[in-house]
Amino acid sequence: MNYYFIEVTDTFGGEANYSWVNKYCIEATDKTAVRRAKKEIGWNGIRCDREDCGEYIKLIPRGMCQVAFIQMES
Repeated sequence: MNYYFIEVTDTFGGEANYSWVNKYCIEATDKTAVRRAKKEIGWNGIRCDREDCGEYIKLIPRGMCQVAFIQMES
């Protein structure tokens, strides 16, 4: 099990805007990190586009002007 930090913020023009930020921390395996992150932030059942950016995973929910960044604790 690893610890993952999650940041959820709004977007403007498709980019993270950071006019507000909600932060979370979860414990998960590599396989379950995205599923547990979506559950923690309340996005269960919402379709998201996923981008693997190397150091973090970016989740972009469809139909919402928000974005989530999931990063493993180093």
